[in-house]
Amino acid sequence: MRTRVLVVLGLCLGVAACSGYRQPPTAFHETLTQPYRLDSSDRLRIIVFGQDDLSNTYVVDQAGYISFPLIGSVAARGKTQQGLASEISAKLKQGYIRDPDVSVEVDTYRPIFIMGEVQNAGQYNYVAGMTVQNAIATAGGFSSRAQQSNVDITRQLNGEILNGRVPISDPIRPGDTIYVRERYF
Repeated sequence: MRTRVLVVLGLCLGVAACSGYRQPPTAFHETLTQPYRLDSSDRLRIIVFGQDDLSNTYVVDQAGYISFPLIGSVAARGKTQQGLASEISAKLKQGYIRDPDVSVEVDTYRPIFIMGEVQNAGQYNYVAGMTVQNAIATAGGFSSRAQQSNVDITRQLNGEILNGRVPISDPIRPGDTIYVRERYF
């Protein structure tokens, strides 16, 4: 009897180990309620009120910086829009503008990537409030072999890469990679 229990337990553990993915960690979904953090490829509209020559659109480069007139490179990666505005304002205050009023808005979010069993896999623009289902529709919908109830998402959080399997109704974030698996039957 004890041998049977151990064999069944061993089989269950073996099958569980083959699944590859577990439920996403809690931090995976916590990012959805936190303020948006800037990263490379985000296109920003920065307005310095009363200074038309400084107001423009800027792209966060691969190193995570923007190049801003007068003050040079400013680190943007990992900052909120308000945090970046405060930093630019503080640097402009150091001998350039007496009391700068700076606003930062995301003009275009970094892209999402959709792979696997969709009609047109590739890179797509992220739209605020987008769900997995919206993203798959953007990629032309599911292929005939697609597993349609859930997908695998790879998301970067504070330099750490997280993987999780989520239902297609889940919201996504800019920079996410969505993988639609093939169904078994």
